[in-house]
Amino acid sequence: MLPFEQDKRVSSVGTTNAELPLADPGMYQLDITLKSGHNLAARDRRGTSDPYVKFKIGGKEVFRSKTIHKNLNPVWEERTSIFVEQLREQLYIKVFDYDFGLQDDFMGSAFFDLSSLEQNRPIDVTLSLKDPHYPDDDLGTILLSVLLTPKEQPREATMLMRKSWKRSSKFQTQSLRLSDLHRKSQLWRGIVSVTLIEGRELKAMDPNGLSDPYVKFRLGHQKYKSKIVPKTLNPQWREQFDFHLYEEHGGIIDITVWDKDAGKKDDFIGRCQVDLSTLSKEQTHKLELPLEEGEGFLVLLVTLTASATVSISDLSVNALEDQKEQEEMLRRYSLVRMFHNMKDVGFLQVKVIRAEGLMAADVTGKNDPFCVVELNNDRLLTHTVYKNLNPEWNKIFTFNIKDIHTVLEVTVYDEDRDRSADFLGKVAIPLLSIQNGEQKAYVLKNKQLTGPTKGVIYLEIDVIFNAVKASLRTLTPKEQKYIEEENRISKQLLLRNFIRMKRCVMALINAAYYVNSCFDWDSPPRSLAAFLVVEDMLEDEEEEDDRDDKDSEKKGFMNKLYAIQEVCVSVQNILDEVASFGERIKNTFNWTVPFLSWLAIVAFSGFTVILYFIPLRYIVLVWGINKFTKKLRSPYAIDNNEVLDFLSRVPSDVQVVQYQELKQDPTHSPSRRKKNNPG
Repeated sequence: MLPFEQDKRVSSVGTTNAELPLADPGMYQLDITLKSGHNLAARDRRGTSDPYVKFKIGGKEVFRSKTIHKNLNPVWEERTSIFVEQLREQLYIKVFDYDFGLQDDFMGSAFFDLSSLEQNRPIDVTLSLKDPHYPDDDLGTILLSVLLTPKEQPREATMLMRKSWKRSSKFQTQSLRLSDLHRKSQLWRGIVSVTLIEGRELKAMDPNGLSDPYVKFRLGHQKYKSKIVPKTLNPQWREQFDFHLYEEHGGIIDITVWDKDAGKKDDFIGRCQVDLSTLSKEQTHKLELPLEEGEGFLVLLVTLTASATVSISDLSVNALEDQKEQEEMLRRYSLVRMFHNMKDVGFLQVKVIRAEGLMAADVTGKNDPFCVVELNNDRLLTHTVYKNLNPEWNKIFTFNIKDIHTVLEVTVYDEDRDRSADFLGKVAIPLLSIQNGEQKAYVLKNKQLTGPTKGVIYLEIDVIFNAVKASLRTLTPKEQKYIEEENRISKQLLLRNFIRMKRCVMALINAAYYVNSCFDWDSPPRSLAAFLVVEDMLEDEEEEDDRDDKDSEKKGFMNKLYAIQEVCVSVQNILDEVASFGERIKNTFNWTVPFLSWLAIVAFSGFTVILYFIPLRYIVLVWGINKFTKKLRSPYAIDNNEVLDFLSRVPSDVQVVQYQELKQDPTHSPSRRKKNNPG
């Protein structure tokens, strides 16, 4: 399931305008606490399972629990709130056994009739799990606590429904899903910044008495994974992750610690939780959390801050068309305020106007398209336009820019009541390539952004940013994206990365031939210049690569399968990283992104001027003092390398292709159409 789909599905209001009654439509909030499971079915070889639970209503998944590892009597104690319109729908519960890299095993299912619930009265429910193919098998039970409460819709949304129903002849296919209720479900109320500092006295999971620990974080659908620190029980991570906070009363961050194992499933070390409702806002909290179901502690820094400026509005509400608003925005990001709030780099406004000629995904030859606008981890949705291949949304989305090198992604989906949304097309637009105030028709691409699919989408985008803040932000670590899916083996991707790697190696070989020709005096001026450069070199760097002998013990078939899969994925990722590194260096000097190339020139020029006035030994001395005292001055500072952070913003050759704008069909040119009027 896509990470945004849960919010969209559970907060829908109505179906189509043609179905709306004159009376206020009913809406209920279903609060479900998934408590525990008892005597669940064993699906693993060791006579145990790794169970997790899914909830579905009306054929759509609305909740997925965390995975409890190696336990047939798991305790979840997870709570979720679901908005439902019709109580005749049944709650469908399915339990699965998680298998890394393989298809998860079915452990049983059960149905619960919502119409049997009494309003405002919590009840405990015990459901027996069954397999439809083997109805006589006892697969255990699931314990839930359920509370049903009626919800009144905002008056504005109700009036909008009535007005739209009366005018259904004109707006029959227009959706009403962008009600106040929907807006609250997808606009976050704050940012939770979590800095993972270190672990202490973790449990040893390997035969050598050590572990290779890493940490997973989860808040709702938002998930992060830390780096792996090898062979230690006291790892130092120094990584930062940002979560969106959607609920006023906070939420619970679920944290699990794992030991990385090559060739088999990773070992579970322990878990802990952070209850955000107990933390005060606008303040950094240092937390030392003991690990449950294991040993040791995690040290975190957690900060809750107010939400950045994000909004959804109609085209008639355009902040940049107001002269005073525009002047205020320009003043906010002017150079005179370059050192005010360094995290606020700029402002982005996206007008999602319409799409044309979309691919028909339904059997009726029509679609129910909606649009998702993403800026790194910030995701906002349009309403759904029903039964239409040429939808008009006419919505404005605004975002705060934290990194000017972020890529804006706009994806079109077809809403499907019986299953997850169908992909229709996508575009990726680097913020630095945007031309302000220009309405453009972007050709939709496939999921991999490598080729076109059917249809175009009309967007108008404006970007305002502070160049100094953007330049300084380039030298800090790049924000990570949510973990959405595990890396999988792809023969095509492996071959592509191998070819990219081969190009980089050939470039290095050609460079080596060029350097060698300098010493052969094929060109006396070039050789003389090379001689002078070599004479001034002061130091060489050597690298050692220590490798441990691999364990040669025999492994079972499944362990070998895991090992082969992990090796292939590792090789695939290493080839990608090495090839991308070489391509990014090349693209820095061939002006693929002029902003970054100019920034590199300014940095080199500044360093040259400094070297002219200050001897190199003093610069090295100051650098060394700063490096060695950094931990004393800022014990919880996040380690980073400015050069690598800079290169991470330069696109690789694959990304250049993905971000390249495709030529559109002349029949879809904006000059051939009358300018859109939202009124």
